[in-house]
Amino acid sequence: MTTTSGSRPAGAGHRSWPWCRQCTGIALDLGSARTRAWTSGRRSILDVPTATAPGGRATHPVQRGTIVDTPATARMLDRLLGHRLPRHGRPLIILTTPVLGGIAYRSEARTAVEILRPRTVLTVPAARAVALGADADLSRPLLVVDIGAHLTEVTLLTDGAVTDARHTALGTGDLGGHTRPARITEAVVAMVSAMLDLDRTSMARQALGRGALLAGGGALRADITGPLAERLHAPVRTVPSPHTAAVRGAAKLLQAAHTHPSTTAG
Repeated sequence: MTTTSGSRPAGAGHRSWPWCRQCTGIALDLGSARTRAWTSGRRSILDVPTATAPGGRATHPVQRGTIVDTPATARMLDRLLGHRLPRHGRPLIILTTPVLGGIAYRSEARTAVEILRPRTVLTVPAARAVALGADADLSRPLLVVDIGAHLTEVTLLTDGAVTDARHTALGTGDLGGHTRPARITEAVVAMVSAMLDLDRTSMARQALGRGALLAGGGALRADITGPLAERLHAPVRTVPSPHTAAVRGAAKLLQAAHTHPSTTAG
């Protein structure tokens, strides 16, 4: 998990949520189709389309795991979250990122969330957030398959850290016409097979033996997950509420980070 820190007002005391105005927190998952957020002190998850409508024409500022319009992303976040923050509070933000998004994605995302005046921004790979949201055992190798609307990722976690990852610009939003569910299944099998072929530690095989952990909207489609288990010759496990697993995991990190010395020191 990487960090960008801002200042904190001198002498600000540490109090429990939701009373600590300086300790407002946001867990944020920016998807190509949906943006999901959880703010400290609230019970429900905000879930809205990742879209803006300048001049009445909808545009999509995040496409296939890439932020293609940073100013529009910032405006969307301000509209969604700006009015939910204390006027003088500066939130701690936990932001999920595509596993292979790299420095470019994190840079654009941090620029976009500056509209929310964060005091600290922490980023976490989406696969790790999914595992945390599912309460998975991270002491053993884990294979996470995240089938989103326009991006599918396969990630190997070892001791909770990303040790291998693959992705394809294909998801449930592409289904229809000439694109069948079998294409997504085949893409996942190909990524897992490539991971196994390059495995020199047996970690990938151990993780597959435990069963792949499925998240994203595609995890709810039996026409994808059923054949996937057959083709992998391994069990697959759909996380509870797979659409929101990543933001729930980010929320858990947010609650832990709230009391960490690196984020509470004045």
